[in-house]
Amino acid sequence: MAGRPVAPNVPTRAMQPTFDPVTLRLFVAVCEERSIARAAEREAIVASAVSKRIGAVEREIGAPLLVRRRRGIEPTAAGEALLRQARDVLGVMARMHAELSEFATGVRGNVRVVASVSVLAEALPDDIGAFLTRWQDVRVSLDERMSHEVVRDVREGAADLGVLWDAADLEGLASSPYRSDHLCVAVPPTHAYACRRSLAFADTLDEVSIGVAPGGLMDTLLKRQAAIAGRSLACRIQVSSLDAACRIVAAGLGIAVLPREATVPHAGASRVVMVPLADPWASRRFVVCTRPDRPLPAAARLLVAHLGALAREARSGAPRSRQ
Repeated sequence: MAGRPVAPNVPTRAMQPTFDPVTLRLFVAVCEERSIARAAEREAIVASAVSKRIGAVEREIGAPLLVRRRRGIEPTAAGEALLRQARDVLGVMARMHAELSEFATGVRGNVRVVASVSVLAEALPDDIGAFLTRWQDVRVSLDERMSHEVVRDVREGAADLGVLWDAADLEGLASSPYRSDHLCVAVPPTHAYACRRSLAFADTLDEVSIGVAPGGLMDTLLKRQAAIAGRSLACRIQVSSLDAACRIVAAGLGIAVLPREATVPHAGASRVVMVPLADPWASRRFVVCTRPDRPLPAAARLLVAHLGALAREARSGAPRSRQ
């Protein structure tokens, strides 16, 4: 059955449409519920008022926004465009309201941060702790994600900033340098490699390896480098945490490529020796990424500046600032 417009399309004089938040919210509800009646019930408003508002927008833009099909109401091409924009606008307004409402409780901002596993296992928690010591009126929410999830959350506006390895696909995002680390081979003290000052990754491929965070950036990198060497990784066990990897290595069940800076505490407790990889790609650089098309709240800008300053101090060898 051919679709037909839900409301008449009667172009009027050329004018700039006015999209108030109530109309946008009602339009999103209709698209999600696929029914004007259900959308009206959800938003506690009469159905005729919903139709009137949407019809007014259609007359202003001179194009239908909705069509009725067998399975209910669906947006037209123009409606799809409005739906995307409406969700963005309503999302921005919700975040604006949430940020401004914090002032009523004395909090001067809320920063949402997502970070990869390696970053969280290293200096980021301490760095954010130092920031909160100075800016006590700011709240920071910190969540762990896989690298591709960090990028997705920042792109979609679910997080203000992300901290991750710069090997991720950061297209469309702005990034600034953060800290760095170095990949090492974790082996038991009795292993033949334990006395080596460094190792080439290709020399480790005859060993049984422990995989960490399957599907992550480091896992992908190691598989790619093994393939370049014409080999494949022989992963006997796969784990999700650095602590578990160190314990398994200490038990003599295999070796693991792990970041030195994040693994030192676990390695010491598990009696594991960390031998640096000599390959150029073993040096990893972390970055702070944001959306360039969306201005950061003041609190988020302060946190980005704070992380950048600490990273510069670390690279220069200066004492870390706690102020």
